[in-house]
Amino acid sequence: MRYTERYRPQFHFSPERGWLNDPNGMVYYNGEYHLFYQYHPAGKTWGPMHWGHAVSKDLVHWEHLPIALYPDHLGTVWSGSAVVDWHDTSGFFNGEPGIVAIFTHAEVDGQMQSLAYSSDGGRTWRKYEGNPVLDQFKGEDFRDPKVFWHEETKEWIMVVAGGKVRIYSSPNLRDWTLRSESDIWTECPDLFELPVDGDPNNTKWVLSLGGRGYHIGTFDGERFVPETAALPMNYGPDAYAAQTFSDEPNGRRIMINWMNNWEYANNLASITDPWNGVMTLPYELSLKTYPEGIRLVQQPIPELQRLRRTHCRFANEKIEPGTNLLAEIRGAQLEIIAEFELGTAAEFGLKVRTGDREETAVGYRTADRVLFVDRNQSGAALSGVYEAPLAPENNRVKMHLFVDWSSLEVFGNDGKVVITSLLFPSQASDGLELSAVGGDVRLSALDVYELESMWLD
Repeated sequence: MRYTERYRPQFHFSPERGWLNDPNGMVYYNGEYHLFYQYHPAGKTWGPMHWGHAVSKDLVHWEHLPIALYPDHLGTVWSGSAVVDWHDTSGFFNGEPGIVAIFTHAEVDGQMQSLAYSSDGGRTWRKYEGNPVLDQFKGEDFRDPKVFWHEETKEWIMVVAGGKVRIYSSPNLRDWTLRSESDIWTECPDLFELPVDGDPNNTKWVLSLGGRGYHIGTFDGERFVPETAALPMNYGPDAYAAQTFSDEPNGRRIMINWMNNWEYANNLASITDPWNGVMTLPYELSLKTYPEGIRLVQQPIPELQRLRRTHCRFANEKIEPGTNLLAEIRGAQLEIIAEFELGTAAEFGLKVRTGDREETAVGYRTADRVLFVDRNQSGAALSGVYEAPLAPENNRVKMHLFVDWSSLEVFGNDGKVVITSLLFPSQASDGLELSAVGGDVRLSALDVYELESMWLD
């Protein structure tokens, strides 16, 4: 398959065909990153859920594999997670390591947590004969289990979403004990520990609320105690169901979101073909202290630089209204890194995917101190203006953009804020523009890279 259909993402993961939503079971094992995902192979709208499957050695180039999990007599296979059972605590692997998937079985009268396991590197799967392993709240909203090993207590921890966030522990992945619950509603939770400002002796825990928001707090093996209100994770409309990889070999915390929105996801079936659904880029997460407190930082992984090809660079340029330094540059497959020094302009930034009556603006309003994406003229189907608060650092604002055939991801000031959005411009709209309104702005540096396709051999 050539992956050259109109709007086919060129460096964001999408299925060969059919419907995709939440990332599931993200785990690294035996030299491969595994990405499972909610999948409806028989249609381009949400339907009976399976687990689709792909693997990668570098988080950039992906190989599609056969469907991993199918619906069965207990129901369809909803979201969940996967772990490497290194010491065979489950007893599934005859003393060897293997991968265990923990997922929600969904049927008409309830939701339950179940297991499946693979002893051949994720190529084939067997469901546990004792499923479900957890069904005490099956009559409620009770789903999306995220499981990880907690070294301090030497137990597996499961965070389950729904009307409450419930935390369980287990010695063997099969027998679970409820440890705590809190009145936090979310889907697709994630719970992980990160160093603050790179200091391994100063760590905090992050409770991700399905990618839309997060809390920072503490976790003692039984209870998560938030120390912040819910903070925004992504200011764009199209980042949801975020999950992070288990067992990442370099100790990084890498996250991927479903890049879509339930308000219109099913309607996009008439636009994309033969697939519907795409993932964000992989983000590397960290915690950094700012004047307002500790915040989550999200940055594109450095492996993406392997896609860079043609490069244009500008530096120390004065940008004024009515001029376009980038008039000769075109592309629908770009990485752009721009750093501006504030001047007299009330608004400044870039316009991408420009063409006949089409453009998507990425800008900064100095009076409001906000980074924004305006897709009101971005093309078919979608509109809206999305803003993220962003203070200048040393009187400068940095914008890092990834422009794909049907999406735009913007990282402000090295990942302090992120705005992710789908776009469906015409193919002819491939122009690029620098802009300033109401004055001038100094362009300290600008790098534009043409990116190759992830699908090339």
